[in-house]
Amino acid sequence: MTILTEGPHTGGFLIWEVLRDFTRETVTLASGTGKLAPGTVLGKLTTGGKYTGLTPAATNGSQNAAGILWDAVDATDADAPGVVILRGPAIVNRHEIVWPDGATEAQIATGITALATLGLILR
Repeated sequence: MTILTEGPHTGGFLIWEVLRDFTRETVTLASGTGKLAPGTVLGKLTTGGKYTGLTPAATNGSQNAAGILWDAVDATDADAPGVVILRGPAIVNRHEIVWPDGATEAQIATGITALATLGLILR
């Protein structure tokens, strides 16, 4: 028997948003960020304003949740464009959000609070 595993879909985490042209923007994901899945929580680098995966232990801005990636992006070897939900009101499925490996419950709670201040509500 073959078992198939279905990965995350583009925007599959989104339950509702007020208006896509308001909530989403195309941003630059910093080189070295790696391959990111739809629904990945992002941080924004203080210097240069590029985005990267949320890194709770960092001190470069990426420790603060700043949006949620809409589609898969590979920024392993070079900067890459990506669509991000940056502001709400929007409601997202909390079970389909991708947090960094090893994130603690306290770090996730801090991220959820930061996303809520942007109008991105996890349900």
